[in-house]
Amino acid sequence: MNPPTTPPANTDDLMARCQQIAGLSLGELASLAKINIPPDFKRHKGWTGQLIETWLGASAGSKPTQDFPELGIELKTIPINSAGEPLETTYACYAQLLIPPGTTWENCNVRNKLSQVLWVPVEGERQIPVAQRRIAMPVLWKPTPEQDAALKHDWEEITEMIILGEVERITARHGIVMQLRPKAADGSVLTEAFGPEGEKIKTRPRGFYLRKEFTRQILLEAFS
Repeated sequence: MNPPTTPPANTDDLMARCQQIAGLSLGELASLAKINIPPDFKRHKGWTGQLIETWLGASAGSKPTQDFPELGIELKTIPINSAGEPLETTYACYAQLLIPPGTTWENCNVRNKLSQVLWVPVEGERQIPVAQRRIAMPVLWKPTPEQDAALKHDWEEITEMIILGEVERITARHGIVMQLRPKAADGSVLTEAFGPEGEKIKTRPRGFYLRKEFTRQILLEAFS
């Protein structure tokens, strides 16, 4: 078995590829693709996602669109424990801190990214060596009206604070299902935002993250 060389032709093709890798370990997939396996993820945090992208034929790379743009599907790997529960929050996308006029929940990048997500659960408990961590059956998910409303509520609350120049006051406690957190390699990386007097300031880049309880419910409903 070799990684595909072309993006999936349709959703059925994508899910068939998911069936092929479900149950296999990261080590098996890496060896077949001739990719080096890191001993841990201290310096290779995105390695699992990149490996899965290789095997499923994701074509977007670092572009600000879904990983499968032709299908309108975003790919998210999610580390789980032995009970199938998420071990950490899930990064959704970068947050715009200089928000263009006319931006609404309906046309923002966060909703675009989360409009249809292929969740790929992977064993993530630290006592399991990276190479031995297995992949569970992926889940194709679209937000229910209730989930979309909850995401919209948090996005609007956080976005209003950004627009009002209160970005430095936003903490991980804001938001019920989604939160805003710093997203950068280190504290030296800065970007522009508005300050409380409407002036431009320099601050750390931020990203939107889905809380564990939200993604836990998605997986619970899918596997029940």
